[in-house]
Amino acid sequence: MELKVIGQSADNTAESGCSASGCGGSSDQLSHLPDHIRDKVHNHPCYSEEAHHHFARMHVAVAPACNIQCHYCNRKYDCANESRPGVVSELLTPDQAVKKVMAVAANIPQMTVLGIAGPGDPLANPERTFDTFRQLTEKAPDIKLCVSTNGLSLPDQVDELCKHNIDHVTITINCVDPDVGAKIYPWIFWNNRRIKGRKGAKILIEQQQKGLKMLTDRGILVKVNSVMIPGVNDQHLEEVSKVVKEKGAFLHNVMPLIAEAEHGTFYGVMGQRGPTHDELQNLQDKCAGDMNMMRHCRQCRADAVGMLGEDRGDEFTMDKVEVMDVDYEQAMKKRADYQAEIEAKLEAQKSSANETFIPLTALTKQKKETRPVLMAVATSGGGVINQHFGHAKEFLIYEASMTDVRFIGHRKVDLYCSGGDTCGDAETTLQKTIRLLEGCEAVLCSKIGYEPWEVLEESGIQPNGEHAMEPIEDAVAKVYAEMAESGQLEQQRQADQLQAGA
Repeated sequence: MELKVIGQSADNTAESGCSASGCGGSSDQLSHLPDHIRDKVHNHPCYSEEAHHHFARMHVAVAPACNIQCHYCNRKYDCANESRPGVVSELLTPDQAVKKVMAVAANIPQMTVLGIAGPGDPLANPERTFDTFRQLTEKAPDIKLCVSTNGLSLPDQVDELCKHNIDHVTITINCVDPDVGAKIYPWIFWNNRRIKGRKGAKILIEQQQKGLKMLTDRGILVKVNSVMIPGVNDQHLEEVSKVVKEKGAFLHNVMPLIAEAEHGTFYGVMGQRGPTHDELQNLQDKCAGDMNMMRHCRQCRADAVGMLGEDRGDEFTMDKVEVMDVDYEQAMKKRADYQAEIEAKLEAQKSSANETFIPLTALTKQKKETRPVLMAVATSGGGVINQHFGHAKEFLIYEASMTDVRFIGHRKVDLYCSGGDTCGDAETTLQKTIRLLEGCEAVLCSKIGYEPWEVLEESGIQPNGEHAMEPIEDAVAKVYAEMAESGQLEQQRQADQLQAGA
């Protein structure tokens, strides 16, 4: 949906435009790409910012072994409550994985993508990985197939990847300098030998760059993931972004290090911190000068199921899948109809939005100065504000300005209230949520209770429940306009200047 104007000049000419999937969001994010590439990613939730509001993905855990060791990784099993890469509850055989995929696809019509991402490296387990892909290419031809890899074995597997319905590959590239790599990778397993330190990192980097170029030469879309590790590669990732763009990658995903001590990783045990929200955003903005940035990544488990930001894996454990009666041919028709409805709805929104304006005429006439504002949004999907503040497990963060609304990331939080007698620690949880929303000046949700409303206001965060079921970016733009017209942004700017002077 095109939100045609946020700001207008005095003569009613548009100053700038934005998309309802987020100014700087998926429509703008992909607008420069050729049509055939946009067609590949328009309903891929891991590649398109707009698609992640409407379509679902699934990962199957068929690849247990890994050929490198990363200081931020600890592969775990039976960790249903832990959400991060490398974690799974069930390791599947290829036959089990195919059966599970078809069951999920029959029950979640939004599902468009199946990926293999672990818990080890898919290409270090080529027989299991490609057996899964071979079966799905035949039995579920309507599902896009993806693979995520560290890239060490990638050059040897490009030909095999091209034989299947795989046109999206993600490579995790954390450095292009072996000295930096030696601080991240203690060893790689290469040609039947364990190679340590800088020498191992150098081989890994060379293989990653070679494989990246081979894929893009074949027309396969490549997204590059990079883990931001403060003090290790944070100053280096701008260079990584430049290099992978030159090699043909079309999307860069800079993710924060997850390093809680309880996860048992080397970095976690040694006290390596992850980046702050501001540090991550600043680095993403710097890298965005060289290529498209992905900001909606949830760093999913290796067995994730459902929309980004949710996990429905418990509904599809193998004991439940085994007793499901799936008519996949019929399910495929229903899925096609459902997804066509979604796309028709999005197309209608784009058409109707050509006449939608969010005027800030008064501001431009008076030449008022405004500043960007961060807002948190509670949503359960669909690109609209449709979630109660107390039910949110995460908030999407948007930055609004006079001429733009852009999605900049998400922040996971504990449930403030899950009902019943589980809210006894609500005050502590609410205070933690407020700390996680630091920097935000408004929270947009469908509803919010009196107690959290008061606490948020006291903390300088304005709750807003007036835009339920409205498109997110439209609502963010409206709230920003209200803040600007009331003089709130100017007042805050003056307060900030006074505080800085003091």
